[in-house]
Amino acid sequence: MRRSPVLQQAVSVLCIFLAGAYAPALGARPASRARARTHHHYAPPVDPSKDDVTTYDDPVVRGVALDALGHENGSVVAMDPTTGRILAIVNQKMAFSSGFEPCSTIKPFIAIAGLEEGVITRDTMIRVAYRRYMDLTEAMAHSNNIFFQTVGTQLGFERVIKYDRLLGLGQRVGYAIPEEQPGALPVRPPLFGGTARMSSFGSGVRITPFQLASLVGMLANGGTQYYLQYPRTTLERENFEPRVRQQFDIAPVLPDLREGMLAAVLYGSARRSYDPYGEQDLGKTGTCNDEQMGGRLGWFASYADQAHPKIVIVVLLHGGSHWISGPHASEIAGRIYRGLYERNYFADDDSAHPSQYLSQDSSSSQQSPVTSGAIVPASLGNYSSLTPAASFISSH
Repeated sequence: MRRSPVLQQAVSVLCIFLAGAYAPALGARPASRARARTHHHYAPPVDPSKDDVTTYDDPVVRGVALDALGHENGSVVAMDPTTGRILAIVNQKMAFSSGFEPCSTIKPFIAIAGLEEGVITRDTMIRVAYRRYMDLTEAMAHSNNIFFQTVGTQLGFERVIKYDRLLGLGQRVGYAIPEEQPGALPVRPPLFGGTARMSSFGSGVRITPFQLASLVGMLANGGTQYYLQYPRTTLERENFEPRVRQQFDIAPVLPDLREGMLAAVLYGSARRSYDPYGEQDLGKTGTCNDEQMGGRLGWFASYADQAHPKIVIVVLLHGGSHWISGPHASEIAGRIYRGLYERNYFADDDSAHPSQYLSQDSSSSQQSPVTSGAIVPASLGNYSSLTPAASFISSH
């Protein structure tokens, strides 16, 4: 009996179905599943505290920071924004290096310049995509490159460099810290991307964790830029006094900057640091490839608490893994804030503060840091006469 074409086709379909169903049992691998296999690369664990000298660090802050960083290739710098005192440095070799590309942590510098020069206001809407506009708060929150590239281009190279230098880039911001490096500022716009890329990724700029801590500390305390100090002897600890580097009149723009840094933590690029039950931090992330050293960078510069700032934390990560990023750095900072909160670091009662480094005399000097007799004005060279930035710096 001869089979009909319809029956032959049905038998063929049934054979194909049965072959596919029983292939896994016979050891065959579906082609689509074989193609979907991926390879994961993990960075080997490192000891970020290797060769660190820990004698001078606040033991509580250092211990919490080290636990939060774990075995990642990174560094943590913690500072008191009311005095400029360095509380802890984890991975001192990395922190004291010649500097790294700032990535998106350059954006607060550009925001300050744009606001002071009248290029933008807090309500300025800049087109960042088709039918999409952002103001400063949203651009800071989501670290939008187009927004800050536009602001930087309107400012121009000379004004961008002027404010970078005024705020401490390209120079040492510490007092009697011989290991500190000055970083670097470019003498001309970067060949690739020009001033626009310099204003969004910091191309051509080399920044240190201390310079970032100095800027964030100034934003935290309302405009006083202290010299960073790292007391290393018993005498230096007992006689410690804050030293003012510069006083900035940033009261008109401070709410705009803080709002953007808070938005970054609440729902933006730094939301991994957010803790609804702990101390609220404000900060800015940065992620990029370091064009000079190679590898990826992850930054997060922040402070807490909002009403009475007690600590500035700068986290820096460097390596080749894809997970190295600003958001991940913010996650590490979030662990530090949570650890300190659990140890009553942010308690209003000074007696609950775990650090016992400050003497009675130095503690009393914190009540009025701007009028302290330890003020040491910085030399600004030709930049002190520039306008309108001249009004940006208050006279002592």
